[in-house]
Amino acid sequence: MTRHWIDELADELYNKLKLRNKEVYVFNGGLSVSGLQHVGRLRGEIIISETLRRILSSRGLKIKQYLTLYTQDSWKAKESQVKAFGEQGEGEKYAGWPLIKVPDPRGCHANWVEHYWADFGPFIKEFTDGEIEVITTTQLYQSKLIDFAKLTIEKRSKVREIINKYRGRKPYDESWIPFEPICEKCGRIDLTKAIKIIDEDHVEYVCENCGHRGISPLTNGKLMWRIEWVGVWWSLGVDFEPYGKDHAMPGGSRDSCVDLAVNVYNIKPPEGLPYEWVEWRTQDGRIMDMGSSDFLGFTPRDWLEVAHPHIYRFIVLKTPPMKKITVGLHEVPQYYNMYFKAERIYYGIEKASSEEEEVLLSRSYELSYPSGSPPKEPPEQVPYLHLAILSQIIPADKWGSEAISRLKASKHLSENITEYGARRILETIPRAYNWVMKYGTQDLRFRLNTIDESKKYASRIPSEVVSLLKVMYENLDTLSEWSENSIKEALMNVTSKLSKEEVKKLYEYFYLIIVGKPSGPRAAPLLALIGKEKTIQYFSTVLRKD
Repeated sequence: MTRHWIDELADELYNKLKLRNKEVYVFNGGLSVSGLQHVGRLRGEIIISETLRRILSSRGLKIKQYLTLYTQDSWKAKESQVKAFGEQGEGEKYAGWPLIKVPDPRGCHANWVEHYWADFGPFIKEFTDGEIEVITTTQLYQSKLIDFAKLTIEKRSKVREIINKYRGRKPYDESWIPFEPICEKCGRIDLTKAIKIIDEDHVEYVCENCGHRGISPLTNGKLMWRIEWVGVWWSLGVDFEPYGKDHAMPGGSRDSCVDLAVNVYNIKPPEGLPYEWVEWRTQDGRIMDMGSSDFLGFTPRDWLEVAHPHIYRFIVLKTPPMKKITVGLHEVPQYYNMYFKAERIYYGIEKASSEEEEVLLSRSYELSYPSGSPPKEPPEQVPYLHLAILSQIIPADKWGSEAISRLKASKHLSENITEYGARRILETIPRAYNWVMKYGTQDLRFRLNTIDESKKYASRIPSEVVSLLKVMYENLDTLSEWSENSIKEALMNVTSKLSKEEVKKLYEYFYLIIVGKPSGPRAAPLLALIGKEKTIQYFSTVLRKD
């Protein structure tokens, strides 16, 4: 029997978690807010984890889910990060500061972290059931991580022995103290070196950047990142945690952390899941890995402006974790088409090409709902591009009152539609409008002519084109049903007898009289959504030319 990859993973994880015999299991994900919080970061740390939590919770496990932000990490002052400050040299002075201490380059939030988190954090609940608690390492260093830091300093000899196995040519010597204080003079955390343990709460340090020597409490710094990662497991009691493929190499960072967890801190490391990066396809066709500090990609806020969260969840869930995902906002209509196909398969309206496709698409669709389940009845589907067209035909203040009736008139909807289907259409229209304005091609963006404007264009049309438009008019005027298919057939009755050049010329004038430019959206859906009465008025302007 074919099963979805996430159900197989859930079975495996269920059995492993049960062996831990805990009352409440802990899932965690980790992010460093080093810059743009792109949608790729939703994949493993949030959507896959949350979906597994929901599946396992339905099987009786109690699970708490965290998302840990590594806010004490040093700010690398990469060129793309420095550019965020605009003025030359302005950002460079924050090099090496903890992320949480770096100012907001725009001055609208308390710091760098809060500024870039604003396009991500508040929207997690849109893509999930909202049952995820966000915690920062800055907060943890005021509580549980302090106890872990003290334990680490106490066990530093054994810690050093294990870490040196993974450091190759740069092993730490016996004087190494595994703590990185924040310099009280220059603010850096990346170039300080703890040189002496004062007591269990303080270390003496020297700053290699400014030369300052001082004493720092353990609440004002951080552990080396490998140790800190284990410290988060220890502090939160983590049982499952996904991680990016860069940590998954044999002998790499995840292996070193597992070694530390088992052989120094005597804890069972969490079950892990490596996952591939999400790629960004730009409008000009370039493909690159999304990157936070490189500011490559787009945010959950950007996605929600043009698409439902369900669509992105679906893309993530239909793709096994170690397979690349490539997304671009200009491709959103295609993603809706994919989603609608899966929806039809789920409800048995369309047959899949194989059992594997049926399981993958229908289960991914079922799990795509951020909360709850799919409706009992199949919701109505109107192509995304049709709604992008409709959004430009009806004024924005009338979308809510006129869109459904217009779609019924064009036979894109039946008279009796489901509540969910109607709501989804009305939610999609403003998104489709945003999309067509930001990412749509010139052909898809238009403004309908007034009849007077149409008359001006009609007066310039060559006589051989007028005669063809008159035939189009007659075919359209006699239609008993105003639907996209009937309109398409009426138009093709004219164009099927013409050469490619003649068709091109005809449609240039067709669009001029309707949208005032020589190209536009596909003719049949455009006319269907404009409506018969208005369409006939446009074509009537041509009849006035002798």
